[in-house]
Amino acid sequence: MDQSLIIQSAQHGDLDSFNQLVLSYQDRMFNVAVWMLENEDCAADAVQNAFILAFRNIGSFCGGAIDFWLLRILKNVCYDELRRKKRRLICPLEPLIDDDEFDTPAWLTDHSQNMDELIDAMELSDAIRSGLQMLTPEYRMTITLVDVDGREYAEAAQILGVPIGTVKSRLARARLQLRRELRRCADLLPDVYVEAQTVLMPQAIPAG
Repeated sequence: MDQSLIIQSAQHGDLDSFNQLVLSYQDRMFNVAVWMLENEDCAADAVQNAFILAFRNIGSFCGGAIDFWLLRILKNVCYDELRRKKRRLICPLEPLIDDDEFDTPAWLTDHSQNMDELIDAMELSDAIRSGLQMLTPEYRMTITLVDVDGREYAEAAQILGVPIGTVKSRLARARLQLRRELRRCADLLPDVYVEAQTVLMPQAIPAG
């Protein structure tokens, strides 16, 4: 069925139609939520809450890209969760999950790596996650959308509801802050990123 018809059906209260949208976008939304919240259980809850809110409010969807609309809802859910963690003073400086419970991002893995290289990749992955925790929710969402999810500036601007210039500014500042956090493990960074001094994370990291 054409997606526009699925959306129209969902707007009339058809749960099966809405579930088709859930199946289409849940993996990408979960990937974004994991990078934002640093915990798979929290990410799963955030995605579930975002879809519940989306179902309740899908009547307000007025056209455009449905994934942008869904990601805007997820953004707000993640922001609220990060604020709750900050208020409760339980936001850790280290990842909330063990290495053996979290897949190393695809861009950090190489099946030809020896054990030393694999350990370095895992350490770099942990360092990046810890560095992301130091960013404000707005900066973290921006760098997640552009550098992790592979969104164009214009797409990120639509999702965040800000001008493209704001996206570029936030991204530049987020990368700068993240680079400062990663200086302590510069020996783990690929040479291309150490030499460039401007980009910390590969563009368009495949969604996991």
